Amino acid sequence: MKPESLDAVFHALAHKTRRRILDIVKDRPGCTVGEICREFDVSRIAVIKHITVLTDANLLITEKVGRRKTVYLNAVPIQMIYDRWTTEFSSFWTERLTEIKYRAERTAAEG
Repeated sequence: MKPESLDAVFHALAHKTRRRILDIVKDRPGCTVGEICREFDVSRIAVIKHITVLTDANLLITEKVGRRKTVYLNAVPIQMIYDRWTTEFSSFWTERLTEIKYRAERTAAEG
């Protein structure tokens, strides 16, 4: 994932309304833009702007079906961020905890 793509994802996730939109779409894949708009007390245009930011960050996929636009979550960018930032740290702490476990077992066996 390119750094500018990461920036777009972090920017999109930084706003609570956009996170709420992602939750709605995750719970109701294929919902329409109109259904999402009904969940908020702001104008339809404001919600559509948030959906555009999420789409530009590749977090949402929209599909036009006749006059309706359906929306789907694309969790791949979030998973890529998770993998990038946690895998290295997870292995580091797993190694440290394993060392502590072995030392504790060795001390208990000697004691």
